[in-house]
Amino acid sequence: MSRSAIFFAPNGALRAPWRIAIFVVATFASWGVVGSLVGPLITRASAAAGLPGAGDSVIGVAGLLVATGVCVRFVDKRPWCAVWLGREAARPTAWVEGWLVGALAIGVPCLLLVAVGALQFAPADAGSWWRAAARVSWFLLPAALLEELLTRGYLFAVLREAAGWRPALAITSLVFGLLHVPNHGATVESITMVTLAGVFLGAVILATGSLYAAWMAHFGWNWVMAVPLHSPVSGFPLATPNYQLLDAGPRWLTGGAWGPEGGLAAAAGMMAGLTYLYARRSRREES
Repeated sequence: MSRSAIFFAPNGALRAPWRIAIFVVATFASWGVVGSLVGPLITRASAAAGLPGAGDSVIGVAGLLVATGVCVRFVDKRPWCAVWLGREAARPTAWVEGWLVGALAIGVPCLLLVAVGALQFAPADAGSWWRAAARVSWFLLPAALLEELLTRGYLFAVLREAAGWRPALAITSLVFGLLHVPNHGATVESITMVTLAGVFLGAVILATGSLYAAWMAHFGWNWVMAVPLHSPVSGFPLATPNYQLLDAGPRWLTGGAWGPEGGLAAAAGMMAGLTYLYARRSRREES
């Protein structure tokens, strides 16, 4: 193999490993620049709102958008639609469909668990439901976009082009699962469920052609657990004014301290969602 062939494919494009390496370097560099320029301002604003952790997510999103832009526009020399962030991908129906798919995939199983007594509502400290909902929503929104850009944005696009959608979906879903290993209360079962969630969210992109839809599916999933149900999200307990959702069934079904997304009920919801998304993608390809 010639020296140029190590770096470039026969069509003249930079090979996938080098593109991914550039994306990783650009991401860390962008995080450093964004953190230096506006990090203190964002951190102070988030702390003043009572959500200090949200500032890190906002900085992370800004850095990833810069790194994605550099790689898409200057390395690959392609439009934003190459990473499912173009104008067509931002159509309102994609946002709505994504949110509904994510919300229903976890919301319906949770309500069924409540109906059979495996999850139960219990009193909690009094507080403002609306204020807590606003703060938690602001925390969850950039966090969901951060994880989507990190695992199912440029990385997913490059792997799909180089190896096909199946290996791309498998690799990015595994990375998505491993990113949650440091979370409080992580177990083999919970990380397996998060990995399946990565497959589910990747399928949203493949079915809709929109990273915005996957973002909304991710946000809708977390929002349903945190805001109306007041349950933990990936092991993190959030604000639960007036009531909270407690585990009263077997952990393998309800997820235990990790939250409902760690149990087989959530897996059933995701499988139902994947069935819909598969049919949705088939219709999209036929049209």
